[in-house]
Amino acid sequence: MSEIVLEDAALTRRQAEKAAYENNKLHKRLCRQVGQAIGDYNMIEDGDKVMVCLSGGKDSYALLDILLTLRERAPIRFDIIAVNLDQKQPNFPAHVLPEYLTKLGVPFHIENQDTYSIVKRVVPEGKTTCALCSRLRRGILYRVADELGATKIALGHHRDDIMETFFLNMFFGSKLKGMPPKLQSDDGKHIVIRPLAYVKEADTERYAELRQFPIIPCDLCGSQENLQRKQIKAMLRDWEKKFPGRVDNIFSSLSTVVPSHLMDANLFDFAGLQVTGEATPDGDIAFDEDPCATPAAMPGVISIQPGD
Repeated sequence: MSEIVLEDAALTRRQAEKAAYENNKLHKRLCRQVGQAIGDYNMIEDGDKVMVCLSGGKDSYALLDILLTLRERAPIRFDIIAVNLDQKQPNFPAHVLPEYLTKLGVPFHIENQDTYSIVKRVVPEGKTTCALCSRLRRGILYRVADELGATKIALGHHRDDIMETFFLNMFFGSKLKGMPPKLQSDDGKHIVIRPLAYVKEADTERYAELRQFPIIPCDLCGSQENLQRKQIKAMLRDWEKKFPGRVDNIFSSLSTVVPSHLMDANLFDFAGLQVTGEATPDGDIAFDEDPCATPAAMPGVISIQPGD
């Protein structure tokens, strides 16, 4: 009997050690990916005051947590202030975020604005409220950034959000447009950054469970769902399951754009294109590179070898 107890204890210990190893690896990966995104796009500079928009969801909690870690290691100095917009949704637990942030010792500001009533009054019953809610929230956050003297506004959008927005714009907006890691705000007065740009949603989900963040659900929409975004999310997950690596390749393509091989005359001067007499790697020979030149792997396609 004692041998069984000892074996069970050893098994439990090994499982705990494995879990601790995996959790530490996840934290390191998130720090590396966020640090890389910040560096690649020069998101945070010396002396910045970064306003982290904290919604109470898993992604913004993860963003704040990782930025606090990186601030301790960074070769530059920057300040962090967490900001939450209390939209006066019914049953919103207003005490959760102040208690959490006070315990962390993070400076914070709670902005109280009843956007809930505005959205409910303006948007017809059954219609999607996300667009109006987002516009109202954005305007308020810009004003708060001014009042707090914030130089950067950090949002918790991750890699999956960026991919979904890209396909939403393509399928429903007829635009090759995504969600950039860094941009100028609509009012032209602020720089908005997305440090989680390289982070997968699955990792923020795991990290939220690991850190036991006090998640606050958004009840403004009730059971309402953005069906278009839901379709895109399901499509990407299906691709990832059936064709591992496809989503990674698409994400990489967002930062490897060749304007001369698209159709936007505002990005490339097609009208003024003239021959130069010199070969260019972005010309027709671009189509001879892998993965295009793999006819032998395609069923029903005859591969013609040199000399045939």
